[in-house]
Amino acid sequence: MSRFAPIADLLAQDRKGHTLPRELYVSEDAFEFDTQVMLKSVWLYACTVAHVKNPGDFFVFELAQNSVIIVRGRDMQVRAFWNSCRHRGAKICLEQRGRAPRLMCPYHQWTYGLDGQLLAARSMAEDFDKADHGLSPVALENVGGLIFVCLGDNPPPIDRVKADISEQISVYDLEKLKVVVQDNYIEDANWKLVMENNRECYHCDVGHPELISVLGTTGFGKDAPDNAAKHEEWKALGIDHDLIEFPDGWWHRVARLALANGAVTQSIDGKLACQKLIGPFTAPETSSLSVWTQPNSWHHFCCDHVVTFSLTPISPDKTLLRTSWLVHEDAVEGVDYDPDRLAALWRKTNEQDGHFSAINHRGISSDGYIPGPYAVEEKLVDDFKSFYVSRATAALEKIS
Repeated sequence: MSRFAPIADLLAQDRKGHTLPRELYVSEDAFEFDTQVMLKSVWLYACTVAHVKNPGDFFVFELAQNSVIIVRGRDMQVRAFWNSCRHRGAKICLEQRGRAPRLMCPYHQWTYGLDGQLLAARSMAEDFDKADHGLSPVALENVGGLIFVCLGDNPPPIDRVKADISEQISVYDLEKLKVVVQDNYIEDANWKLVMENNRECYHCDVGHPELISVLGTTGFGKDAPDNAAKHEEWKALGIDHDLIEFPDGWWHRVARLALANGAVTQSIDGKLACQKLIGPFTAPETSSLSVWTQPNSWHHFCCDHVVTFSLTPISPDKTLLRTSWLVHEDAVEGVDYDPDRLAALWRKTNEQDGHFSAINHRGISSDGYIPGPYAVEEKLVDDFKSFYVSRATAALEKIS
C-alpha cells in the first residue's frame, strides 16, 4: 500500500460532481497505478469475434508492458493467452493482427497449438513434459460477440453485463461480420480524459457538427431518449428494449436511439455506408443501438455496419484509441461499400475529439487547474469518474 499511498490520498479528495485532482490525470505514479493495479482489476474490451473470424486468426491486446494474444482455435472457440513464451519469456506474436496455423516463438521456435498447448520444444531434458508448459491463459468473456479480457487473477463478475448486452446485440450476429477498416489513433491526453470526453455531448453542438447532423444529441447526456413514435416499429423487428443505464453499480449502458434528420446510418451524409444490410434488417432503418462499457469502450450498431471503439493508456499523456468498422461478411469492397466513406464520419469525429482531449490535458497540467463542476448534462462523465474512483479504491484495498 505504501507505494501507492499518494494515490489513495488523491482518491480521498474526490468530490462528487467534480473533476479529479490534477495528479490523477497527469502524474507518472497515477499512470503506473492505473496500468498495474486499477485496470487489471476490471474487464477491458479488447476486440470483436470478427477480428478473429477464422481458425488461426489472432489479435494482440496490450496494456502498458502487458501483451495478450486473442486467438480463434480450430474448434472455433476464442481464447486469450499471455503473449510470452513458456521457455524464456520472449514475445510470440509480434504483429498486432494476423493468421497462423500455430503460434511459434520467433526466438527458439517453441511451438504452440491454437489452444495454447505446447507442441514442440527442441533439445529439452528427458523428463521435460510439454503438458506442463502450455501458454498461460488470460480470463476472457465473449459478450454477444464483444471480447473482454481481465488481466488480474480474480476477475470481477460479468454476468449481468453479459446478459444485458448480449440480449440486444445478438441480432447483429457479429460472427457473420468482418472488419474492413481499423484505425489506431494516438490522442495526446490521459486515458481518463479521453473517456470523459466520450461520455458527454456538452461539446457536440460546436465540436461535432457532422456527427450531430445524423445522431442528434438526445440520449447522449442532454436529454432522455424519446422514442415513443418508434417503439411499434422496433417491436416488429424484435429490437425494442428499455434503456439500460449503469444499473445497480454495474458498468454498462445500452440505448437504442432514433437517428436525426432522416439518417439511416452513422455516415457522413446519413445514407447507407454499406448496401449489404446486417442483422434483422431487410430495409434501411432509422436508429442505432449504442453500447457503452466502463472503463474503456463504446460501440454503435447500425442497420448496415457496426463501429467499435476501445482505448488503452500508453503514457500519462498519450492514449491509444482503436476504432474498427465491421460490415456483412458477404459485402464486396467497391461494390457494396467504400472503406473511406464508411469511416469518414467517425474519423472526423475522432480527430475533433483528439483536439478537445489534448487541450483539456494541457490545461489540467497547469498549476492553475482546480477541479471543476460537471454540467447537468455531463452526468455520464460523473458516472465514469465515480466508477474509476470506486474501482481504484477497491483495488488499493486488495493490495494493502
